[in-house]
Amino acid sequence: MPEAQRLYTYDELVAEMPETNQPHELWEGVLTMSPTPSFLHQEIAFRFHRTLDDWVAAHQLGKVIGAPIDMVLSPHRAVQPDVAFIAQDRLAIIQRVIMGPADLVAEVVSLGGRSRDRIEKRDLYEQHGVKEYWIIDPEPETVEVLALVNGRYELVKRSLPGETAASRLLPGFEVVVAYLFRGTGREAQGGDSLKSSV
Repeated sequence: MPEAQRLYTYDELVAEMPETNQPHELWEGVLTMSPTPSFLHQEIAFRFHRTLDDWVAAHQLGKVIGAPIDMVLSPHRAVQPDVAFIAQDRLAIIQRVIMGPADLVAEVVSLGGRSRDRIEKRDLYEQHGVKEYWIIDPEPETVEVLALVNGRYELVKRSLPGETAASRLLPGFEVVVAYLFRGTGREAQGGDSLKSSV
């Protein structure tokens, strides 16, 4: 008879596992481990992180953090978003890790992780009230911005290279899509990869 799979609470996981940079998440108590992301994945995530962090800091709107950081959504659910923004009035959820849903989360779709980022995490973030979800997909080079409206995500815009992706949650925050995927386009906006109407 096969051994039953161990189910954890987040507190049990923290108590029993050493600190690690290895990507891991807790789904309904099941610990899932992933290989480290590719260089391209990290490059794209870093470009988005830097762009968002610069804009948020300039406007003193809150804090931005990149993976690996746990975002604990329930005792049996903890994920590691690629980039997360927490608004100034909700900074109390930042403890040792993020205890609750961030206001904005971005995920760079990994090879083999399409279903998790596009379906499972979308449903999870919607259920737990993440106000805006950015899906950054390197294969088709698209950026999709989803906004939470009456408890459900609606697509704000699907942007391609040559376009900008814009936030509804943070009016004035825009990212040049070509910059995210190819590292080009900052010069198109006066040496800056973001615009602000604030």
